[in-house]
Amino acid sequence: MKRPRIAPLLSDIVRSAILSCEGIIFDSRNTCPFCGGKVSGYDTKKKQFAVLQDHRGVKPVQVFIRRFACRECHAVCYAEEPFYPDTRTGSPLVDLCRTLGETMPGNRVAASLLSMGIVIDRGTVRNYRKRPFPDIPQADLFGMHLPLSVLSLADLATRFGEGSPIPGAEVLAACGFPSAYGAAPDRLLSPEQGNKRKEEENKEKWQAIHP
Repeated sequence: MKRPRIAPLLSDIVRSAILSCEGIIFDSRNTCPFCGGKVSGYDTKKKQFAVLQDHRGVKPVQVFIRRFACRECHAVCYAEEPFYPDTRTGSPLVDLCRTLGETMPGNRVAASLLSMGIVIDRGTVRNYRKRPFPDIPQADLFGMHLPLSVLSLADLATRFGEGSPIPGAEVLAACGFPSAYGAAPDRLLSPEQGNKRKEEENKEKWQAIHP
């Protein structure tokens, strides 16, 4: 499919919003989301927020999420993070898939995103469109429906400036605290369950880079 023409300024806004999250650490969690017990630091996990592409090649955008162990039920849970539960793509990109999907099919959404330099395969787009996420505040810009989460992140990038780290709390507020929607603890897994989850994560990463 021929890539749709996207206004360069629109692409710049979306890309700056995504890149503003590069390397941010999210480490806020006071109580266990399962039992309400006290938590203590467990480890920090790197998660892929997005995959960007330009003439230089593919660039993963990574963030760091602190994990905590509950002293009461021993569950391992994540800090508040810019991801919806059970997703492996940053919530602003999920929002973008869904707002664009209101007016175009999944393959055209994927093509439009690629024109902006964002790599998300059409199968993932369709999956996100079917999920029961909350309603997404949005605005029209250059004739496209864009989520306010993306526009809010772009505003943060402008206010903090290039090279200045944005506090994780500011990013979470801009994203609308997505992990609060039915988040479940990440309990310690058996080796077999851990291997299966790792295989699923690797498959999704491969599909993102090879749409």
